[in-house]
Amino acid sequence: MAGRLAVIGAGLMGSGIAQVAAAAGWRVALHDVDDAAVRKGLDSVRTSLERFAAKGQIAADEVEAALGRIEPTTDLGAAADADIVVEAVFERLDIKQHVFRELDRLCDTAVLATNTSAIPITQIAAATRRPESVVGTHFFSPVPMMRLCELVRGHRTSDETLATARAFAEEVGKTCIVVNRDVAGFVTTRLIAALVVEAVRLVESGVVSPEDLDTACQLGFGHRMGPLATTDLTGVDVLLHATRNIYTDTGDAKFFPPELLQRMVAAGELGRKAGRGFYAY
Repeated sequence: MAGRLAVIGAGLMGSGIAQVAAAAGWRVALHDVDDAAVRKGLDSVRTSLERFAAKGQIAADEVEAALGRIEPTTDLGAAADADIVVEAVFERLDIKQHVFRELDRLCDTAVLATNTSAIPITQIAAATRRPESVVGTHFFSPVPMMRLCELVRGHRTSDETLATARAFAEEVGKTCIVVNRDVAGFVTTRLIAALVVEAVRLVESGVVSPEDLDTACQLGFGHRMGPLATTDLTGVDVLLHATRNIYTDTGDAKFFPPELLQRMVAAGELGRKAGRGFYAY
């Protein structure tokens, strides 16, 4: 199936999606708003591929071969020739809708996918004239390591669009689950958000330390990482936006973001990317 992919957003998720697609033989246009962001994304891909090569998990010549399939660009028009476009920009509905309006104008036949972890696909698709071609492809971080991809139907997503998204995700090495109704948070974000919100409340109220809470989840429940360490990896701000989106959609109090979470984001304690979150890095 390997064809042409455009990835909009060269951050942690976008660069990871570009990497696994290029490694699988896809030609990839990796887009961001300025040269510095695109270069940073491409450097991240190189570092990741070189790490795999150093461990003997891929051949050394595959590093340059995969990088050679990625075209860095600041021109959104590069998406016009793509078979599939995956949007991986900031987790805000207005930003995503703006991107999809532009993609709708530029792309006549491509499947338009969003990597959102919590925003209903139907709301994003509403910015286009062909919502049947819009689908959720929720990859997990770090994309080259995590095997799961959540495929999410919007209200109008067609069977053909879903099948194309599944074929792409499976070709780049992912196992898919299908979410048949795009409730905010879908399946996985809804589950982790409920767990993290309660974890933050327990820490906030002095019941337990972050370290001991994560240890309890690792040893008691078999989690590879505790929920707070996972939040630091994903981004405290990302989790805050996800919980707000789910709470806004559902009105369910268990998803209302705790004050500690809000204060950490206000203070710039965003997790690993900022050097401090629930832990110091």
